[in-house]
Amino acid sequence: MKSIKPGRGNSMMGGIMGIFMVLFGIVWTVIASQAAWFMGLFGILWTCMAAVITVRNFKNATSKNRESMYDIVDGREEPDPFNERFGGNKADTDGTDCRYCPYCGTAVESDHEYCNQCGRKLP
Repeated sequence: MKSIKPGRGNSMMGGIMGIFMVLFGIVWTVIASQAAWFMGLFGILWTCMAAVITVRNFKNATSKNRESMYDIVDGREEPDPFNERFGGNKADTDGTDCRYCPYCGTAVESDHEYCNQCGRKLP
């Protein structure tokens, strides 16, 4: 059965946006340091943080084992870390066997063919 779990977080688009953040930080530092020294210090801090974020985004976007925000995966593809940590699937409080729709995440009973929420056919 498919489950929703943490998926891909940092991305190539985040890395590209980070390049713009670094460029903005450089321009800010040059202009602001002429007005006041502490504003230039802020620009240096901004640029350093943007560079770290940019490198992290590009590294994550190009690596094999990427960080994630949400993913819908099969238990055979990747084991659920909560099941590994807490000992298997947790049954509902009323004792009925329950599963979740892989499309919208709504709880459905095991004998249903279609999701009550989105109407799609369940696998």
